[in-house]
Amino acid sequence: MNPGRSTGRPVELRHLRAFLAIADELNVTRAAARLRLTQPAVSRTLAALEMHLGVRLVDRSTHHLALTPEGVAFRDKAAAAVAAFDEALDSGRLRQWPLRLGHAWSAFGPYTTPLLRAWHERHPRTPLELLRIDDRTAGLTRGEVDAALLRGPVDAPGLVAEVLFTEVRVAAVTADGPLAGRTSLALADLADGPVVLNTVSGTTTIGLWPPHARPAATLTVGNTDDWLTAIAAGRGNGVSTASTADMHPHAGVVYVPLDDAPGVPVLLARRDAPGHPALPDLAALAREIIARGP
Repeated sequence: MNPGRSTGRPVELRHLRAFLAIADELNVTRAAARLRLTQPAVSRTLAALEMHLGVRLVDRSTHHLALTPEGVAFRDKAAAAVAAFDEALDSGRLRQWPLRLGHAWSAFGPYTTPLLRAWHERHPRTPLELLRIDDRTAGLTRGEVDAALLRGPVDAPGLVAEVLFTEVRVAAVTADGPLAGRTSLALADLADGPVVLNTVSGTTTIGLWPPHARPAATLTVGNTDDWLTAIAAGRGNGVSTASTADMHPHAGVVYVPLDDAPGVPVLLARRDAPGHPALPDLAALAREIIARGP
């Protein structure tokens, strides 16, 4: 397709609804069922929209559908347009548009439950959906969520983020291992054995240790569950943040304070584009919850 090419046929609301259903489901068959249309009809509608815009919105080259960068950018615009139309017909429908908040692990830490409860009390007609997505940006860059709670610096184009607070790091050690009985640890204490690293959504890398004192071996995993399982099995120890100890207790893992590891910023991130109208309310409530304390 050539950028900017248009068929001359107007884009209708059905085109936007079909695209948004596909963007939410990442599956044409499920999107068709949701819209109560046939799969070929939804595919034709998406193709017509892409032809009008002159860009690919959905990548069909893999076994699983994914939004292209253009599709991610267009999703917010399409959602805002559909919401504006629906509000014009029924002002109550906009308030029912769910706000999807992603996280890769530990959510909002000790503030998670207060945030969810306060949101439900103040915004009962706008559901807040907390979604765990094993991805460095918790699905934000792929358009799967409206905002995300992230940890550590995030170098992804098109995102804006606000630092909400900073968490201390802790060591996660095997419960029956030699380090489990210590009251505190240093990074050097972990360097003698393998270190388990979550390279998909975690914040700990080998660069946390100074070059002259790095661990002799590492084991890489792809999510928090596998990280905990590996540590509990005695395959190595790990480093995470204090919220992990609160949100992910494990019978085979003991969390011990780390004396010499820098803290990790907790961010509220969103795409740098028009988004869900309740995003400012979410940011304001998050700040208020933090000010109150966990």
